[in-house]
Amino acid sequence: MTITSTGTPQTGDEMVTVAVGAQQFAIDIMSVREIRGWTQSTPLPNAAPHFLGMINLRGLILPVIDLSARLGLGTSDVAPSSVVVVVQIEARQVGLLVDGVCDILVVREDMIQPTPDVGAGSSAYFVKGVMSTDQGIIGLLALDHVVPPTESDAVAA
Repeated sequence: MTITSTGTPQTGDEMVTVAVGAQQFAIDIMSVREIRGWTQSTPLPNAAPHFLGMINLRGLILPVIDLSARLGLGTSDVAPSSVVVVVQIEARQVGLLVDGVCDILVVREDMIQPTPDVGAGSSAYFVKGVMSTDQGIIGLLALDHVVPPTESDAVAA
């Protein structure tokens, strides 16, 4: 099955919410392959600052991205609650280091609103919408931009 993250979730879709610092972000549950505890990664020389390295996931070499650093929120401090969310975008699997998994959220009618226009910047590039919940505002991640298909796309962002 090919999984894409370009569409906006519809009413009834389920989202996994993750903590990145003091903020929460939502990932389409259909893109999540597994959630695992933090494992020290093996770095690659000259990698982008948000690329932590690689881990061995049952024989698959999995790149791991610090989601906080990728979103421009500073680097993550690995803690006992830190986890790697393994996501699949198209044919690629990538691990996203987050501070924790919060909840599973079911999208309700008219829950998703456009990302506010904040002028120049890449906010809308990484966040394709926002959801207002009882827990606060949750950003809807555009996984295809967080994990672009090529390295040149990652550098351009």
